[in-house]
Amino acid sequence: MLSNDAPLRSTTEVAAPEDVDDTPVSGTSLAEEETEDASPPEEPEAAPVRPPAPRPAFKISTFIIVFLGLLGFLMLIETSTRNSIAGALGTSLTTPGPLFYLIGFSSQYLLATMALAGALEMAITALAYNYTTDWTKAARVQKWNAAFRKVQMEAVRSGKKDRIAALKPFQERITRLSSEVTIAQFKGMAITYFLLILIYTWVGLVIENATAAQQTVNLGGSLVNIYTFHVFGYFPLWFLIFSLYTVPASMVFRRVLKHWWLRRHAEKNHIVPAPPAPPAGSAA
Repeated sequence: MLSNDAPLRSTTEVAAPEDVDDTPVSGTSLAEEETEDASPPEEPEAAPVRPPAPRPAFKISTFIIVFLGLLGFLMLIETSTRNSIAGALGTSLTTPGPLFYLIGFSSQYLLATMALAGALEMAITALAYNYTTDWTKAARVQKWNAAFRKVQMEAVRSGKKDRIAALKPFQERITRLSSEVTIAQFKGMAITYFLLILIYTWVGLVIENATAAQQTVNLGGSLVNIYTFHVFGYFPLWFLIFSLYTVPASMVFRRVLKHWWLRRHAEKNHIVPAPPAPPAGSAA
């Protein structure tokens, strides 16, 4: 029995703060326990910085092609510029130049001059067109376009939207490849455009500066002045004759260069041509 003057003591001992463990005290709620144990949310990692796209390298060939294309357009709208550039090649004995010395023949053989000028023009344009065109890529894209159009038409006829949507990635890729082939062809056309205007102007100036006797040639047994005579009252005769020279030459040169390029590509990549398919109805 305790006396009244005895100090009141607790029958339980309280541990020091540093001795308290992490075990939750009875009576605490589960929500409080989860709140105490929850760690702060992790911050999302920043997306990696994408390096800037590399700048296209400067190509002297691209600069020359663009320059010739712009110069050809300027020559088309400016007669003085067109005549000045073409006149620098030489148009007569009084105004000589390198091209006149080469194929001018002192204006004595205008038909031969036109034939050689057309062949020279078409040879240079065929070389430029062959340089800017990847024939294997163009053939692949053309084949893929034909196959894709067939599949696309079947998907449209079926009326199934999922089939049509599944073809969109292929359509985007084919469109991109087709645009690359078209741009390459435009590069060749820029050189062709410039040379076409230059040589046609040069031939016209050579014929204009020739005498009337030199302008008169024998065509089909009759003498005709190719400068003053106009076809249908509009086209000069020399323009029609020169066009007849250039069109066949262009087809021949481009065909030969294309065949040579494809043959060289096959030899370089060791491509063996497939044997010809047997005719229909023949025994296997």
